[in-house]
Parts: sequence; C-alpha cells; structure tokens
Amino acid sequence: MTYVVTDNCIKCKYTDCVEVCPVDCFYEGENMLVIHPDECIDCGVCEPECPAEAIKPDTEDGLDKWLALNTEYSQKWPNLTAKRDHAPDAKDYDGQTGKLEKFFSPKPGEGD
Repeated sequence: MTYVVTDNCIKCKYTDCVEVCPVDCFYEGENMLVIHPDECIDCGVCEPECPAEAIKPDTEDGLDKWLALNTEYSQKWPNLTAKRDHAPDAKDYDGQTGKLEKFFSPKPGEGD
C-alpha cells in the first residue's frame, strides 16, 4: 500500500502534508502535489494533515488513475520537503469536481 494525492489537491496545494512526511516523498507540480509511491513508507501521517482531504490510501476503490498519475509526475517534478503557503484562492477550489480535466497542469513546481 501507498498513499496517493487525488484531484482535490489541484488548485489548492496545501503543503501541511509535506511538513510531517518523515521520508520526503512529496513532489511539487505547478498546481498540485504528488507522492512517490516507491518512497512512501505507508505511515499515514500525511493523510489527516491535508485540509482538502486529498490524500488517500491506494487501497480505496477507484484510485488506480491517481496511483498512475502520482507515479508518473513524482518522477518528473521536483521534490518538496518544506511547508509553503497554499494557493491564495484554495478555499474557492476545495471540493470542486472535475478538477483534473479542468485545471491540472503537468508543469513542475519550484521544489526546494
């Protein structure tokens, strides 16, 4: 098992999860984070820290596409190990549906 970041992170990009991760397995895109599944130690400390509830165990049904997305982009995006300010309009996007199709950016973030 690993944890994956799902669509509710898109355009919110809270980084509370990054701050508590003991193995620094978060990677930063322009408007979301992903978890490297081979680096995640399945400790679960990140899941309750996410204000947008965007982190889920990959054992939940229907998360195969999110595992694939996290795997792909954790190999392309820079590592992020420190908490940053979330998107200024994060609350406006929290809970919206269809965020992957509407807002996902494959561009990398800044990383550390």
